[in-house]
Amino acid sequence: MTETSTVDGGMPELRPLSGIKVIDLTSMLAGPYCARWLADLGAEVVKIESIAGDYMRNTSPVRDGRSAYFAHLNTGKQSVAVDLKKEAGVRIVRELATTSDIVLENFRPGVMARLGVGYETLRQLNPRLVYCAISGYGQDGPGSARPAYAAMVHASSGFDLATMDAQGDAVRPQTCGVQIADVLAAVFACTAIQTALLHRNRTGVGQCIDLSLFDGMLNLLPAQFQQTQFPGAEQKRPFYPPLPARDGFVTIMPLTQQNFSSMCNAMGHAEWVTDERFSTPGMRFRNWRPLIEEMSFWTSKRSAGECEDILVRGGVPVARYRTLAEAIVDPQTAHRKVVHETSDGSGMLGVIGLPFRLSGCETSPGKHVPDLGEHTAQVLRERLGYRDAEIASLLTLNVIACAASADVTSP
Repeated sequence: MTETSTVDGGMPELRPLSGIKVIDLTSMLAGPYCARWLADLGAEVVKIESIAGDYMRNTSPVRDGRSAYFAHLNTGKQSVAVDLKKEAGVRIVRELATTSDIVLENFRPGVMARLGVGYETLRQLNPRLVYCAISGYGQDGPGSARPAYAAMVHASSGFDLATMDAQGDAVRPQTCGVQIADVLAAVFACTAIQTALLHRNRTGVGQCIDLSLFDGMLNLLPAQFQQTQFPGAEQKRPFYPPLPARDGFVTIMPLTQQNFSSMCNAMGHAEWVTDERFSTPGMRFRNWRPLIEEMSFWTSKRSAGECEDILVRGGVPVARYRTLAEAIVDPQTAHRKVVHETSDGSGMLGVIGLPFRLSGCETSPGKHVPDLGEHTAQVLRERLGYRDAEIASLLTLNVIACAASADVTSP
């Protein structure tokens, strides 16, 4: 199904990946999020789930039996429920792969090959296939079999200790409640897949993408990586801590001399500009703690909103710390139409759209979240030419599952 949109003067335009067919064999976060973005860009994404369904279907917040978290990651897809432990289920995936452009999976390394749907098998059926395998530490090597939940990758990559170092007086790493490694892997996978598609358009041949969460986290640490290589040449960088306000916190970043002068004037402390402790960047860095104390004294006498308003008017880089709920209702968020509506069988909900806008194409998320197996019969009929009697037989044998609303004729 190809989606169209109206852009730039009302002319209908195809989405950028219209006509591209994706087999999404992923679960949890990284793979499904990548596949959803491909769907946002217009690809036809068939999500292959186990008979029991993706684990995320039961992940909080759940309302009326359906997970809003799952919906965020999977809107705009078709759901096909297949038992890959049965040969007939494996055959379905192979048949779909022969007419697809992309296969995306995040099984443990080696599992897909043992099931009979690994890259080497599928590329024999479809040499143009772009196959993306997402794993914690890569498809081979001494660490490839290690468990790889996001928090573990944060710890093993050096990210958590680098963040701890920025806290100054911290005695242990902080707990990170955001799955950075997973979301970053989704970004890199989406980029790699489209790069491989471009290469295929030039050569006619697909390829396998081996994407590692661990490698992705290392890419978040360019400054720290260079400091590790050249510790003797390192100049200690100042960190800008949260500054207390009466009702929250703000961050102020007077990076340049002009920024610093603007901050001093906005705070009513023009004398800091000529204070020998703060007069140059080098002196400020050497007297960082006294400067932060002076800034904190000023912010603590005002609300976070007042601090932000005063400093913004003065041309100072500043931001108050906000909750996600506050960020979502920011006028700029509304202006850019960041939040989109989708729906599942439990009603409407908002999801976050892609962070970029294309002047000639629509990229908003799909409007429907599939129930488990909602499209099993449809995909088998329309993509693979299965007859209703064959579909009903597979259903009886528990090779496939269909949503209660699916139209399946008994054998």
